[in-house]
Amino acid sequence: QVQLVESGGGLVQAGGSLRLSCAASGRIFSIITMGWYRQAPGKQRELVATITGGGTTNYADSVKGRFTISRDNANALITVYLQMNSLKPEDTAVYYCRYGSTSLATWGQGTQVTVSS
Repeated sequence: QVQLVESGGGLVQAGGSLRLSCAASGRIFSIITMGWYRQAPGKQRELVATITGGGTTNYADSVKGRFTISRDNANALITVYLQMNSLKPEDTAVYYCRYGSTSLATWGQGTQVTVSS
C-alpha cells in the first residue's frame, strides 16, 4: 500500500506563486515515476508534470517555463514538489499527486489551487 498526502494549495492572485508538496509513504520505491495532474471544473484530468526516479522531468506545454517539479528520495519517504510561478486564472484546478505511471498508480486526495484575476 502507498499513501500520498498533498499540501500547499490555496488562493493566490494572478502572477503569484504556490508550492505544492506530496509525501509518499508505505510500500514505495525511489525508481517509480511520480507526477502532478490537475482537473478543472467540467474538464478532464490532465498531466501537469512528471519526474522519474532518476530526475528526468516532463511538462505540459501550458506550464513549461512557469512550473518546476522536483523530488526528494529518502529511505521511507518520497516527497515531490511542484513550484508554480506566474500563475494564471486558467491554472485554477484541483491538483492531484500520482505515484506510478500505469493503471495501478496511486492517486492523492487532491488539493485545490485557485488563481484570481
